[in-house]
Amino acid sequence: MARPQRLEFPGAIYHVTSRGNEQQAIFADSEDREFFLATLARVAKRFRWLVHAYCLMDNHYHLVIETLEGKLSIGMRQLNGIYTQHFNLRHSLDGPVMQGRFKAILVDRDTFLLEMCRYVVLNPVRTRTVRSPEKYPWSSYRATAGLADAPEFLDTDWVLRRFSRQKKTAERHYQEFVKTGVGGASPWEHLRKQILLGSDAFVAAMAPLLGDASRIREHQLRERRSKRPSLAQLFAKAKDKAQRNDAIRLAHLQHLYSLNEIGQFVGLHFATVSKIANTAVGE
Repeated sequence: MARPQRLEFPGAIYHVTSRGNEQQAIFADSEDREFFLATLARVAKRFRWLVHAYCLMDNHYHLVIETLEGKLSIGMRQLNGIYTQHFNLRHSLDGPVMQGRFKAILVDRDTFLLEMCRYVVLNPVRTRTVRSPEKYPWSSYRATAGLADAPEFLDTDWVLRRFSRQKKTAERHYQEFVKTGVGGASPWEHLRKQILLGSDAFVAAMAPLLGDASRIREHQLRERRSKRPSLAQLFAKAKDKAQRNDAIRLAHLQHLYSLNEIGQFVGLHFATVSKIANTAVGE
């Protein structure tokens, strides 16, 4: 079966999952998880993601994110790339940490977003890691329920406003809503065309875009490349190594220059350029 195409556009909402290569653990301890969340915070800020829910399990993670500028793949490439470098360096390993490319399901805000946020935070309960979601520290449940401070990248407003305009009341109703989902039906029963989760109207609206996704994407890439600045312009103000590295990231991630093109221009091997491009600013 051919792998499903990606639909990326401003305001799109996704359930995103990445799993460990060959089902191996991607988090060894709390330090790994804290580093991942810190990286997620930087990526969400840089690419303007709203994170509505998350859960870090041992060998995979779940995110529910809204891409305000449609930048899903570019952000995921940086998130998984930076984390892979950290994990391998810290644990003296080499090679891929994640299994292939990430999986993204496009979610209908009106019919399945709230349900998906509940599904994500109930993962540790379904796997019997904990008996109740408030016992698990590595999901968004405690912050959304008002039991812990929310990390900077987590947007709890949309979820809580489904229950009440009064925050304390909303948090209480949210807790009750999540509890009623224990043992409930899976939202995946409603998955359509491998990547769409929503009402019939939502699927009908998205399906034509899915068929034309490759053509639309190619057109968008051609348009972006035709309007991008030259490498000489991008590197004109790079007076030191830090500025050069910033220009490399900008050239590759924002303006879609290949690693080889950048490497030839700055006189670096493409592997070195790749490492720089996938390292967050300030590291």
